[in-house]
Amino acid sequence: MNANIQASFPRVPAEQVKAALTELAATFGNRLVTSQAVRDQHCNTLSWTASQAPDGVVYPQTVEDVSAAVRICVRHGVPVIPFGTGTSFEGHTNAPAGGISIDTSMMKAIVSVHPEDLDVTVEAGVTRKELNEHLRDMGLFFPIDPGADASLGGMASTRASGTNAVRYGTMRENVLALEVVTASGEVIHTGRRARKSSAGYDLTRLFVGAEGTLGIITKVTLKLHGIPQAISGGLCPFPSVEAACQATILTIQSGIPVARIELLDAMQVRACNLYSKLSLPETPMLFVEFHGTEAGVREQSEFFGEIATECGGGPFEWTTKAEERTRLWQARHDAYWAAIALRPGAQGISTDVCVPISRLAECVAATQEDIAASGLVATIVGHVGDGNFHVLPLVDMDDPEEVARGKAFVGRLVERALAMEGTCTGEHGVGQMKMKYLEAEHGAEGLALMRALKKALDPQNIMNPGKIVAL
Repeated sequence: MNANIQASFPRVPAEQVKAALTELAATFGNRLVTSQAVRDQHCNTLSWTASQAPDGVVYPQTVEDVSAAVRICVRHGVPVIPFGTGTSFEGHTNAPAGGISIDTSMMKAIVSVHPEDLDVTVEAGVTRKELNEHLRDMGLFFPIDPGADASLGGMASTRASGTNAVRYGTMRENVLALEVVTASGEVIHTGRRARKSSAGYDLTRLFVGAEGTLGIITKVTLKLHGIPQAISGGLCPFPSVEAACQATILTIQSGIPVARIELLDAMQVRACNLYSKLSLPETPMLFVEFHGTEAGVREQSEFFGEIATECGGGPFEWTTKAEERTRLWQARHDAYWAAIALRPGAQGISTDVCVPISRLAECVAATQEDIAASGLVATIVGHVGDGNFHVLPLVDMDDPEEVARGKAFVGRLVERALAMEGTCTGEHGVGQMKMKYLEAEHGAEGLALMRALKKALDPQNIMNPGKIVAL
């Protein structure tokens, strides 16, 4: 959805917004904030799309607060936009029609932990780092790691994944149940703690990845895992991205239970060297990690090293020392900020696609050629163990011609992924920016079904309108 379409989205009449704000103020007192600075913090934060601020921000402390806020907005026909930590990239938290941002950051309770069942229930505002800090002394951890310290409610809402997804799956595989406030203000529970169920429609999966367009997630029940006895990790240079991708494919096909396998192209390695004060060879590189027993991770590391050599890479330098691994992975997690620092003043157009792993090398190589032909400065990083990679063109937003080249590049990237039977987004989500690609991916009939679901569950179109599907 381009800026012109965003600008044309009809805003709610001012009198309706004023009435809603009056009732919200009476209910929430100083937990309703209408200052421009706070409203600006709750619209677009990291993406390049134009910011569209809400008319106010409510800070609920309980599910009853969320329900009350939604019911007030329903009465006045005012949209509600869920907000976690604001780390999404595709305009998810923008308010194109105005409305009220529901910020769950005060909902921080870790409701219950069941170590024997390997599950936990948390309120939506708990972040992944906060949860893992709480779990550490129990010998447990939650593995989904998108890089940012995102809220778990937001991660469920956007179906997040990250560096560990190749072994542990995405949020889709790790959410057991949800508590959700619907578009009518009712509170529903989508499932129980049982590891499997055949009871009725899979409501949990309906809301995981719905990006707040069907309801507001207030609690999440998650699968947990035991902290591995041993972890080994390291990095391996390659002569080309094709060689690195081929090594990834062979690693997966060989059945090596790799926990993380991340690609950085030469430009991204250079950015990490400058930003994180490293001295890595500026060539395509894989960051790899293995979880298991001491003997197991040693065997897996050695086997991967043989595959890397076969593909022309190496040497594979690995370690089991936590401090050395942490430094490398922190550099990987800082890749976005490192890339931004390559071109001060430029805006990053962060985007991602995902393709079948057999097409990964072809897709990444074609994307590199496209970057060069477009005259853009861009980095590539990828969770390549599952075929997902990210591209970050750095664009001068004051140069209309360069902006147009950046947008055209993103369009070609998505078309390339779809032509290879991939998806327009592996983990960023749709938000505003990728709505226009859904029909090509799902077909007119599939998109119509999504629209029907949206109308059935949110007939007033107040739940994060202007995202995923247009009504």
